[in-house]
Amino acid sequence: MSDYYEILGVNRDASSEEIKKAYRKEALKNHPDRNPGDKAAEARFKEAAVAYEVLSDQKKREVYDRYGEAGLRGSGGRGQPGFDNVNDIFSAFSDIFGGGSGGGVFDDFFGGRRQRTRERGQPGATIAQQLALTLEEIAEGTEKRVKVRRLTPCQTCEGSGAKGGASQLKVCTVCNGSGEERRARQTPLGQFVSVSECGRCHGEGQVIEEKCSECRGEGRLDGESSIKVKVPAGVEDGMVINLRGQGHSGARGGRPGDLRIEIREKAHEYFIRRGSDLIYNIEISFPDAALGTDIEVPTLTGRASVKIAPGTQSGKVLRMQGRGLGQLRGSRKGDQLVRIRVWTPQNLSDSDKKALEKLQDSSAFQPDQTGKNKSFFSKVKDAFA
Repeated sequence: MSDYYEILGVNRDASSEEIKKAYRKEALKNHPDRNPGDKAAEARFKEAAVAYEVLSDQKKREVYDRYGEAGLRGSGGRGQPGFDNVNDIFSAFSDIFGGGSGGGVFDDFFGGRRQRTRERGQPGATIAQQLALTLEEIAEGTEKRVKVRRLTPCQTCEGSGAKGGASQLKVCTVCNGSGEERRARQTPLGQFVSVSECGRCHGEGQVIEEKCSECRGEGRLDGESSIKVKVPAGVEDGMVINLRGQGHSGARGGRPGDLRIEIREKAHEYFIRRGSDLIYNIEISFPDAALGTDIEVPTLTGRASVKIAPGTQSGKVLRMQGRGLGQLRGSRKGDQLVRIRVWTPQNLSDSDKKALEKLQDSSAFQPDQTGKNKSFFSKVKDAFA
């Protein structure tokens, strides 16, 4: 699915009311009753509902802004949002689709005056960038500095795009600074007023009479910045950290976009990750498995000793508590799991073979035939023999 903010057509710092209005607009446009049989419109209708469900909930929105959809799946709630059918959407958002004193979704289009908040310039675009991390960095959390190529405010015109700075901007004479053009026409139902963005100032309410020679009226230039990114412990591959206002600068003083850092987890030399736990596979010799021993294994913070009990079987897993990764939610650390595999020698000398042959007939070296240590599948096979 695309970015939820893009689906609703709002900026990442949009207010709750702006998000609600944007959703109502998308819902009306792609409403099944208005687009009978149009599967694409129905899909857009459902996408908008999913986006609104997340962005209208402050807690879900905070998780999504910081970690993206992957964060919603791991939040411990209902998981990634969605709806089975259109009726679910109507049920979930009955306040949006009519009823009550507000008249529902049609209020903004039939009766009532549409309000528009004018802002200076054009918003900057969001930048997406990847950040590769080791398991050692993920275990404790870290701070990184990333270099970002982005548009930055022009210092010559102070980001206004006008020669001489913002003081040289003039009020648009077409819309008188409102950023809107209103046109009225008479219909059988009465006067209908349409409101559109001003064609001269493009909704900004101000115009540049003489452009800045450095940025040619854009108010921004290509540049490179070093930005600090704070990464919490326990992040997962694919999660997104959103840094508001750290994207491209807006044109002519517009609000900046965001910087979205996507986490990429580097493969580790020793460990396999499973949630907040780490798995380490090790091979030990038959004598060590039979007699017991102490072995040294790597951890994220160095090396540690692990005791192998006499008679350890291949496949046994030993747990090293607190040697795993930190968690996004909670202070407890995961564990390191040491999975034992008893190694069978392949190239035996004659003396080795003779030594093993002497032990071959010993009852201590025979597998347990009582069924106590048999696998489940061996027991099933014996039952049908």
